[in-house]
Amino acid sequence: MDETKPPRIVRCPTCGGDSVFAPSNSWRPFCSQRCRQIDLGAWASESFRVEAAPPPEDRDLEQ
Repeated sequence: MDETKPPRIVRCPTCGGDSVFAPSNSWRPFCSQRCRQIDLGAWASESFRVEAAPPPEDRDLEQ
């Protein structure tokens, strides 16, 4: 018996729509190139940030 698995469907991080998570979708986990570009643009404009401690002041380094 040759059973093929149905494609895994995930939620697109940008639009929330269905996205095929398989090698056939070259934009995965996004549903389209448009959603991928929107996400990239948000990172480039610093809309998305990873929280980190503020850098130490220069005077703290001299001690």
